[in-house]
Amino acid sequence: MLNSRSTRLIIFLSAGDLVTLALVTLYGFASHDLLGSTGWRLMSTFGPLLLSWFLVSPHLEAFDLQRAAQPRELWRPFWAMVLAGPLAAFLRGLILDAPIIPVFVIVLGGISALALLAWRALFLVILRRQRKNNG
Repeated sequence: MLNSRSTRLIIFLSAGDLVTLALVTLYGFASHDLLGSTGWRLMSTFGPLLLSWFLVSPHLEAFDLQRAAQPRELWRPFWAMVLAGPLAAFLRGLILDAPIIPVFVIVLGGISALALLAWRALFLVILRRQRKNNG
């Protein structure tokens, strides 16, 4: 059973993942000058990306706090997103009834994986500072 501190850390970690993937989605739309057409179209990318992440990442134990607190375990969220990217693109293609472009799959998965890697590294720094301050 998780204690309240562990529960709060998992919620914080999950919220950071959500924000990171939202920023990746917004960046993608901005890089194509499509921010004005947000709404449904944005959700058709963000929803599948988020769903895929939360379906795949637990299988690579990306939310195990003992692993998330170790730098050598940063490969877990990175590779989980590499695996989740194609699923997200597939689901997006179904929602939009559109073809799945291979370059889009690579870019979506790769940029998302790098962004999650950066967020999880920041999470490590925050966690270590918190532990240092709490003794």
